[in-house]
Amino acid sequence: MPLHVPPAPAPALRTVLTALGSPTAVREARTPSLLRSQGPATPELPLPVHVLDELSPAGVSATRLAGWRFLIRCGERSVAAADTMLTPDGWAFSHFFEGPYIASTERALRQAETMSQPYQPRLLSVPSLYMLTLWLHGDCTADGATGHPAATDLLVPLAPAPPGIAAHRPHRVAELLPVLTHRATPVPLLGSPA
Repeated sequence: MPLHVPPAPAPALRTVLTALGSPTAVREARTPSLLRSQGPATPELPLPVHVLDELSPAGVSATRLAGWRFLIRCGERSVAAADTMLTPDGWAFSHFFEGPYIASTERALRQAETMSQPYQPRLLSVPSLYMLTLWLHGDCTADGATGHPAATDLLVPLAPAPPGIAAHRPHRVAELLPVLTHRATPVPLLGSPA
């Protein structure tokens, strides 16, 4: 079933295209693979990046939109990613980066395309666990910039995942968030009040 990738805001895409066209922005980025790439670099697969700042004991928490991420393709493969962020003046280019999440995101997207149910792909960051997941939202017509994970949505942890959580294994939100909540809850020190 094809994924229904939400459209990125046009100003966010323009900022990435401007940065890709700027020799200074590309040269100053810590992305050797982008510097060494041959041929044109194109931003593809825009994904809204949501952040889960707090995990509640019930496992249901609100998210906030942090920006949009574009995979940067050169030839046959993605070599980097570009993040944008919303500022008081509108969308702005944030930075280029590379690393394991690029290939892991592509792998998770390919995996999601083989599922029988259609989904809207998003990224969900869980900073308290240093974790990034592909969030497969069940409502394909939803605004990709809003909402929070529904109990029946899927989360696919990207590699590297936290210890004990298998990367690339889809989990229903209702199953995974309580596990994440337990992991993110600080353990009281011995002798401290509970």
